[in-house]
Amino acid sequence: MPAYLDHAATSPLRPQARDALLAHLGATGNPASLHGAGRDARRVLEESRESVAESLDCRPSEVVFTSGGTESDNLAVKGAYRARRAADPARRRVLVSAVEHHAVLHAATWLEQHEGARVELLPVDGEGRVLPDALEEALAGDDVAVVSVMWANNETGVLQPVERLGALCRAHGVPFHTDAVQAVGAVPVSFADSGVDLLTATAHKVGGPHGVGVLLVRRGVQVTPLLHGGGQERDLRSGTVGVPSIAGLAAAYEIAVKEQAAAALRLEALRDRLVEGVRAVVPGVVVHGGGADRLPGIANLGFGGCEGDSLLMLLDAQGVEVSTGSACSAGVPQPSHVLLAMGIGEQEAREALRVSLGHSSTEADVDAFLAAIGPAVERAGAARRVRR
Repeated sequence: MPAYLDHAATSPLRPQARDALLAHLGATGNPASLHGAGRDARRVLEESRESVAESLDCRPSEVVFTSGGTESDNLAVKGAYRARRAADPARRRVLVSAVEHHAVLHAATWLEQHEGARVELLPVDGEGRVLPDALEEALAGDDVAVVSVMWANNETGVLQPVERLGALCRAHGVPFHTDAVQAVGAVPVSFADSGVDLLTATAHKVGGPHGVGVLLVRRGVQVTPLLHGGGQERDLRSGTVGVPSIAGLAAAYEIAVKEQAAAALRLEALRDRLVEGVRAVVPGVVVHGGGADRLPGIANLGFGGCEGDSLLMLLDAQGVEVSTGSACSAGVPQPSHVLLAMGIGEQEAREALRVSLGHSSTEADVDAFLAAIGPAVERAGAARRVRR
């Protein structure tokens, strides 16, 4: 089997999530129906909602089920913006960090292009952290509609000072959204204690099924729905809910949160062994964001003189699966916007690989990577020198 080191993209299905998913796949019943089958489906739905609320430390009424992280981000950013504009047309500014996932960045850009928003990117320091002083300065005035800063970065694993940022937004009466897709199950996440108004999470990053996620909406926060129909999910997300997938999501969250502390210690040790092993083989390797608090399972490594895409394919040929963490538009690789925002040059940004560990990662996976990376760097560097 390949050494799978791309958990930040998606994580293998956990047995507990698979069992919960399969247990309900054969059931008939729409949770909106009043007959027995409908009531059975409703029971599973609400029990899953209560389980998710316990895992993320929120009220069950604050859990809105969606199709995943992208929908949750869009509902949060667009929905909060529209609600604030409806109440106060002067609130047109949307503040997002320069290192956000494209689900947030593109949602904000769409609002700018179609609904008159003024999008401002919050700068980050050299480690990729939003500075609270920068947010406080940007919040001056009474025209900010919504702020969105992710809990943990999907490329570098760098953690943001979410509680401090949330407190600033609360002091200015501005709703604060965080994309916590990478954080849930990797670090402690308490919605109640965070001061966050809107929180995005998804299932497949923690070993749950694809195509299902949540948006946590703090009581009293106004959000305009994107979808209109039967009024499901507090009228915030109409559509017949996928009960089997939601049961799988709840099961994945439960086990991931339960095991989080022990898993973090294990993954941090694996990550550190991997980084030290790479440094022994490739002395000039750079760890992007390595000076900040990070998720335990992500290392963003820069290999000078090698294209990240070339390294990825060479490793893949040896049965080691990683990611560059960069975007690709129309088949043309682009340097990571995250690394560029951190002040890293375009060429150096193209030389990065993201290695991400998760619940199924083993010492053997790290060994496979360490055995493959030296020859891959040598071949990629030689190929680049020939092209020059």
